[in-house]
Amino acid sequence: MAPLIPFTSRWRAARERRRRAMACVAPALDEPAADDVAWLAGAAAAGDEDHARWELRYARMAIAVLVAERDALDDRTGSDVAAALWASFASDERVAPDLRPLAVRQLSERLATYREAFRARGASGAAERMARVLLAFASDGARSAGAPLGRATAVLSGYVDAANAALVAAYGPVSLPDHLPPSEVAGRG
Repeated sequence: MAPLIPFTSRWRAARERRRRAMACVAPALDEPAADDVAWLAGAAAAGDEDHARWELRYARMAIAVLVAERDALDDRTGSDVAAALWASFASDERVAPDLRPLAVRQLSERLATYREAFRARGASGAAERMARVLLAFASDGARSAGAPLGRATAVLSGYVDAANAALVAAYGPVSLPDHLPPSEVAGRG
């Protein structure tokens, strides 16, 4: 007798959540544009293109999680996207096996720091605060103002837009009735 496969509605729903989360993560794993890498290497990373490339990769991955946490209607989406990111990162072929623990620590540190900048309130916007984080991680932090800041802000704003587009593509646009808060909509249905 063949074993029964658990095609329950709960299992199907969890599988669909994982599929959607992976759809959000996939664009965040794309390589950064070569001109952005060259720019960051010259502007902040003392010419080190590998370091600049990794900082842009980390920024893009962190932003995918942060956008999902902020913009998704379902509170589980941010956790689902984070889990999908970590699962993908665990098998990322761009990371040498002996350097994987270091890469995991670095991504964790970047995610926490970008989260703080993304959520902070203040005179500067989230994109500018995250740009300062990018420049600080790419360098000693001393060159985080002036011309590099504008370009870094533009690059990261593009990452936010791309992450939001991936979220909408995977989950659909958020549509809320004007007279109800999101917490009340979630309880209906």
